[in-house]
Amino acid sequence: MTELKLKTDTRQANWRRANPDRYLSHVAVQKALTQGKLVKGPCEVCGSRIVDAHHDDYSKPLTVRWLCRRHHSRLHAGGEDMFCEKGQAHEHR
Repeated sequence: MTELKLKTDTRQANWRRANPDRYLSHVAVQKALTQGKLVKGPCEVCGSRIVDAHHDDYSKPLTVRWLCRRHHSRLHAGGEDMFCEKGQAHEHR
């Protein structure tokens, strides 16, 4: 596990210390976006252009799925399967 040397004791810093691989994956995505090596796509579910990067595997930091905040939250909350086969309609609630 990677040890992070963070100077603050905030909730966010504590999460980063507890989840260094996840944090470093988030940093890698932001860096790649800034450098133009990664480009945001639309939400895989609804097509919204305002999206978050979702990692299925943190060992592959630049392999992400683009999801709007609503669908990203739903996926984390219940693992909701919103990614049906192509050609099938997605259920929107």
